[in-house]
Amino acid sequence: MSLHHLAEYLEASARRWPERPAVVDPSGSHITFAELNRRADSLAAHLSSHGIARGDRVGVALPKSVDSVTSLFGIMKAGAAYVPVDATAPAERGRRILEDCAVRAVIVHAGAAAIVPSTGDLATVVVVGTGPDAPPQSTPFAAAVRSTSARGAGVARDIHDLAYILYTSGSTGVPKGVTLTHENASSFVEWCSSVFEPTCDDRFSSHAPFHFDLSVLDIYVSIKHGATLYLISEELGRNPRELARFISDNRLSIWYSTPSILTMLVQFGNVAAYDASSLRTVLFAGEVFPVKHLRAIKQIWPSPVFFNLYGPTETNVCTFARIPATIPDDRDVPYPIGFACSHCQPLVLDDDLNEVRLGEEGLLYISGPSVFGGYWNRPKENAAAFIERDGARWYNTGDVVRWKEGEGFIYSGRKDRMVKRRGYRIELGEIERALYKNPAVREAAVIAVPDADSGVRIVAILSCHGAAPTMIELKAFCASHLPTYMSPDRFVFQNALPKTSTDKTDYQTLKRQVLEASNSAPVA
Repeated sequence: MSLHHLAEYLEASARRWPERPAVVDPSGSHITFAELNRRADSLAAHLSSHGIARGDRVGVALPKSVDSVTSLFGIMKAGAAYVPVDATAPAERGRRILEDCAVRAVIVHAGAAAIVPSTGDLATVVVVGTGPDAPPQSTPFAAAVRSTSARGAGVARDIHDLAYILYTSGSTGVPKGVTLTHENASSFVEWCSSVFEPTCDDRFSSHAPFHFDLSVLDIYVSIKHGATLYLISEELGRNPRELARFISDNRLSIWYSTPSILTMLVQFGNVAAYDASSLRTVLFAGEVFPVKHLRAIKQIWPSPVFFNLYGPTETNVCTFARIPATIPDDRDVPYPIGFACSHCQPLVLDDDLNEVRLGEEGLLYISGPSVFGGYWNRPKENAAAFIERDGARWYNTGDVVRWKEGEGFIYSGRKDRMVKRRGYRIELGEIERALYKNPAVREAAVIAVPDADSGVRIVAILSCHGAAPTMIELKAFCASHLPTYMSPDRFVFQNALPKTSTDKTDYQTLKRQVLEASNSAPVA
């Protein structure tokens, strides 16, 4: 397997297919490979002229657009690593992320300027768009991509350099940065190329936001093969009927999203009314796909090949399973996560680090070139995340699996309190920390319970000072302190939360109470 610096994929395609459309903006306009490469070179030169150097980090807080794709490649061409943050999340969270990894520059939309750190050693701020909130002494993006400076053209490249840092929810309530190198990413891109066999005639969806690891496949596999990447805006991504129309109108051939999006399409998108005959491959990842919803979408889309892709951000996809053409009517259990990708080595161990026997449950460990180097500035967590064995370094995914002959790995659940919803990895402790910021909340505990439709529901159990907040007040509070996908589905109120013998919150009792009470508990 030949591994590459990610910028080389764009450069090679710009030479081979200079006039082909590389990226189609949510507005419908497009940019060619040659122009995308030129703009990325200019942005790299601008960053280099302000002192951005190999190994630096550059924050990106932009909605999906040609400008945001340009930013990713421009940053990497300057030798730096990009740090994408959710511009729609509370500014405090994004600012904390950018401060944590000490970004040297930020590329931000004018309307999200509050996310720019007020402390640290910022060399430059590049602003897309105009508005009253634009940071002072910043450079307009249009000017940055017109740079004629040659600085940055000779930046040394190494596949072991950082390419990007993706922040995931942390158990302490503070997001932690997963550091990924060009080797990590390109080993995954090369595997995708061999399995899915994309061509320059393909039309890729880009549904995942760029701070979500699903976007790595969308961007780099399409760019590598001279295919066209269709960016889906956040607004369109939440509108199932328009999304179904978008797939048809643009004749998309490769789709990748979480199961919840496909479920939304089949339930509310009137998908059967639209021509999706151009689809040849449908990929899903990030959470368990309830079989009834998978069966429904496959009945509407009988032609594409469906794949279940599994893997945490720390490894990207490490196992995969091809879904059968027909799902039996009597099947009611999710399909397995399948077999290890060719660039990954799996190991299933018990709590004592002994290999389990075939068919027994254990923790899944992964080794190989796609496994990340560690969390940014988290030495204790890094020490706990890895083991050394048989001359290799193995990452503990925290997922419990068992092997079934002929089907591969069967996913059983999480070892810790991390859950996945809508494809996002969520630490329940981060939601608790946000809820404690509400002055009315005395105690907060957050649990996840199974849900037949969405896979998981998040329930917040609160003990309050005096009168409890209303549902509207709690939803508004969560919207200002948490990303939308972390907001609890339900709130339950108790006079006091149960405790264990060591005076810790008794989560098992809470989960049992919620499941037993169902809808009978007082809710807001």
